[in-house]
Amino acid sequence: MKTADAIDRAKAEGRRAFIGYLPACYPDLATSVEAAVQLAENGADIIEIGAPYSDPVMDGPVIQQATTEALGNGFRIAELFEVVRQVTERTEAAVVVMIYYNLIDRMGAEEFARSLAEAGGAGAITPDLIPDEAADWMAATEKYGLDRIFLAAPTSSPERLHRIAADSRGFVYGVSLMGVTGKRAAVSDAAERVVEGTKAAGAERVCVGLGVSTREHVEEIGRYADGVIVGSALVAALRDGGPEAVGTLTAELTGRSS
Repeated sequence: MKTADAIDRAKAEGRRAFIGYLPACYPDLATSVEAAVQLAENGADIIEIGAPYSDPVMDGPVIQQATTEALGNGFRIAELFEVVRQVTERTEAAVVVMIYYNLIDRMGAEEFARSLAEAGGAGAITPDLIPDEAADWMAATEKYGLDRIFLAAPTSSPERLHRIAADSRGFVYGVSLMGVTGKRAAVSDAAERVVEGTKAAGAERVCVGLGVSTREHVEEIGRYADGVIVGSALVAALRDGGPEAVGTLTAELTGRSS
């Protein structure tokens, strides 16, 4: 399933899409797959599988700790595709990867895109890549029919937002604040402005992440965004309680447990 289809399906059901992030192979490959399955079974429409990376500039301490552990256990990029394959086979969610572009570039954009498509992946979020520098990636994603998801931030100019909106496929990832991922007491009021600006620039779908950790956050963002992205809170649940805790928290965040 493509991310646009997942978002539109949720909209047709009268709700906003729920997007959950988990790192590949944390604490190991099998457990990360089970946690992702719990995400889908408890209401996630789109699942982000993060590629552990040694210099995760956008990630806060919870995700950094998890990805550092996965790297210490010998994570290899081939395992990312295996996680995507297994999660895609076992769920109806759209599955994308969250990956820093250096890892794609090291493998080669076309080879990475081919491998991701063969694994059943819908596309990739590339937090450190801007459209101006994405010619190879854009060509590869077009060839293999993958979504390419760029980020829009509170500091993005109108001109930048137009470029992001034009070159993204699936949805635009709206960053709710400047900084790194992690739980916060409140969602930045910049999030709504990011969505409004990106929509005005031509984006059909904008989903918001960074700092989302409660049902109240989900409901607040759902008033203006097409989807809500949760990461650190889910990774902390996996760390503390395993896949079952991920399922329990997902059900709370999506309103399925109420």
